[in-house]
Amino acid sequence: MHSIEQYRNAFITYLESKTSTKEPKNLYAPITYILELGGKRLRPVLVLMATEVFGTDYKKAMDAALAIEVFHNFSLVHDDIMDDAPLRRGKATVHEKWDINTGILSGDAMLINAYQLFENYEGETFRDLAKLFSKTALEVCEGQQYDVDFETRDDVSEAEYLKMIEYKTAVLVAAALKMGGIVAKASIDDQNSIYEFGRNLGIAFQLQDDYLDAFGDPETFGKQVGGDIIENKKTFLYLKALEKGTSRQQKELSDLFSIQPNDPSDKIKTIKTIFKTSGAAELTQNEIVAYTNKAFAVLDGLQLADDKKVLLRAFGENLMRRKV
Repeated sequence: MHSIEQYRNAFITYLESKTSTKEPKNLYAPITYILELGGKRLRPVLVLMATEVFGTDYKKAMDAALAIEVFHNFSLVHDDIMDDAPLRRGKATVHEKWDINTGILSGDAMLINAYQLFENYEGETFRDLAKLFSKTALEVCEGQQYDVDFETRDDVSEAEYLKMIEYKTAVLVAAALKMGGIVAKASIDDQNSIYEFGRNLGIAFQLQDDYLDAFGDPETFGKQVGGDIIENKKTFLYLKALEKGTSRQQKELSDLFSIQPNDPSDKIKTIKTIFKTSGAAELTQNEIVAYTNKAFAVLDGLQLADDKKVLLRAFGENLMRRKV
């Protein structure tokens, strides 16, 4: 087994070898730009790691890893347009640097490129990868639609929210791990177990992302802190504050989430205070730990050597401690 950093470096080298700006430049330059912005490379690392966990050379999974990274970045380009987000990884978003039409078209091309990468696999491996990818891509779209719908709803439940982040974020993390299992020709039971490990880890990851959106350091987070508050997103923090806050806090929260002031700084400051004093911030952190532990419980049940479990566990623990 290799270290997480070794997988990441190997993937970045492969990504760079496959990334080029060809004609028409206004279609491909934004693709190169978003792929070179960096990021955690979480999902491709999971593909490579899972492949080797199940006894196969991780290099055989490079195209599957690249496909999932290209798809992930495609979804970010379009999400940023929908959210009117100015920053991604500390840099201008694609639609800000170019324009909305370019962002839409370049994103579409990235989705097609992701599918093309599966053509480098044959037979059952190609079929299983493409089938999982199609299912996952559609679920991500469903999750994004739930997210949009929730912005104008005042009756979002905790269960609905968790379903939304499962589809929008967790299924892609889960699929990354299962893709490694598919490339390695692991048993169906093992593929399904590693998927479940990733699903729980992905939910914890998104809850942590929501928390950092409110309380992260702008210097390290890479996105606009308070972006979810500006967009009136009904995050876990919001739902818990609404559930646990005083009647005054509940009214203030509801009132603030019904407006979009030109200068949102006071709104962000007030809502963050409510998140803390209502106990919502602490409850969100507890939920992150709970889902991470669910993932570890699945991991403990996998028939893998201890050193392989240690690496997967370390990955999950690093996600809990992240600041970006």
